Amino acid sequence: MTGNGPLIPCAGILDIDAYQGGLSEIEGRANVIKLSSNEGALGPSPKALEAYRAAGENVARYPDGSAMALRTAIGARFGLDPARIVCGAGSDEILGLLARGYAGAGDEVIYSQHGFLMYPIAAKAVGATPVKVAEKNLCADIEGMIKAAQDKTKIVYLANPNNPTGSVLSGDELRALRKGLPSQVLLVIDAAYAEYVTDDAYEAGAALVDEFDNVIMTRTFSKIFGLGGLRLGWAYGPAKVIDILNRLRMPFNVSSIAQATGIAALEDKAHTDKACALNSELLASFSAALRDGGIEVVPSAGNFVLARFPGGVAQAEAADVALQENDILVRRMGGYGLPDSLRITIGLGAQMDKVARVLADFMKGEGHKNG
Repeated sequence: MTGNGPLIPCAGILDIDAYQGGLSEIEGRANVIKLSSNEGALGPSPKALEAYRAAGENVARYPDGSAMALRTAIGARFGLDPARIVCGAGSDEILGLLARGYAGAGDEVIYSQHGFLMYPIAAKAVGATPVKVAEKNLCADIEGMIKAAQDKTKIVYLANPNNPTGSVLSGDELRALRKGLPSQVLLVIDAAYAEYVTDDAYEAGAALVDEFDNVIMTRTFSKIFGLGGLRLGWAYGPAKVIDILNRLRMPFNVSSIAQATGIAALEDKAHTDKACALNSELLASFSAALRDGGIEVVPSAGNFVLARFPGGVAQAEAADVALQENDILVRRMGGYGLPDSLRITIGLGAQMDKVARVLADFMKGEGHKNG
């Protein structure tokens, strides 16, 4: 069979660096402590697991394409209008759909310097240009983002709390950002870690969605709800934006099992309250232990810490090797522009004690390199 030429992908696709998740295993090792992907330490609610098993009895049937029961449950849990909620295969899918709906060739998409790697990927996938704005003290620079926004800017992606730094902006700071951006810009507040935040000044984003017609908030079941393997996320936004997402998403993008499990997880508030309390306790104690060992820890509002090594890149990489030798997986941060750092998820108490001990011993052995 003849053709007119080679098969060529769309312009810009080969410029995308494929997303690489945290490591999940160490060859030849069992019982590895996985702290590389910010997964919920307690895992899913027992009630969610029960619903998961029950839903498996009906996998021959297509799911409800509108996810009506799940959207109703989300609305009940967070006090939101289900009609302005859309569900997706993880919040990643929704972030990509927003790029498809509002950006394209010749447009620009803004994100913060150490923001989630999916933001520039989503921009490049639709032919838009990702614009990285420098941070101040590892926190999104509101004034810098406003200054960077031009006529070509169509989307600003902002994770709050941010991954991997753990930094967080207040509701007032988010409002200042929205008010300073041009009206044609859609502000996407990625609140994947919202359930872990205990600061009263924090706003996940729903209030801003209600206040403005160009803000949308994305959320996930992958973190505190412990359902990362089901790929379940959602967004709350203006009706016109939700309409665009519903036009773009696949008709059955959320499985029936994910919907049923998500509903049960939402209803077990005691489980997520317990997870939040445990995270707050261990986040504080583990951060203190690392600092006592000579490692800088960036204040975090999520379920992870960014550990920065005084000896720089070589020391951070050596620390990762030492952790793996002790069956512990964390995340190197070179891809985020922080090669002197490791991101460490907050797990269970015994796990964090082991990580702290390994790193303390490592730093004592590396003391001559700390200058």
